[in-house]
Amino acid sequence: MEPVSLFDLAAKQAQWLAVRQSAIAGNIANANTPGYTANDVEPFEKVLDCTAVSLQATQAGHLGNAATNAGFTIKPQEDDGVVMPSKNSVVLEDQLMKAGEVRRSFELNTAIVKAFHSMMMMAVKS
Repeated sequence: MEPVSLFDLAAKQAQWLAVRQSAIAGNIANANTPGYTANDVEPFEKVLDCTAVSLQATQAGHLGNAATNAGFTIKPQEDDGVVMPSKNSVVLEDQLMKAGEVRRSFELNTAIVKAFHSMMMMAVKS
């Protein structure tokens, strides 16, 4: 099995956060569009559950199993019962709270990568 790399995991989460931020921005941009359905992305935990670690084929006779590549797809947001008279399901307050969550997650992701990078640099210099 491949070792789980913190930097690969952080990069995958950053990609997921970028897709989620794009979905939230689209929801906010279409807040006044009649009939628009709010979108969101599958939770990152589910994306990790669907991503398998593959075995490395080191000999020509070995069977190679490729890891599943879980994509980050934007899907309609779960119905919470709130629908505007224009049949629009975007609630700006919810979208702004989600945007704040994405920002905090980006900051945490960056801080963790920066800390591990500093630790690796200290280990290499020693």
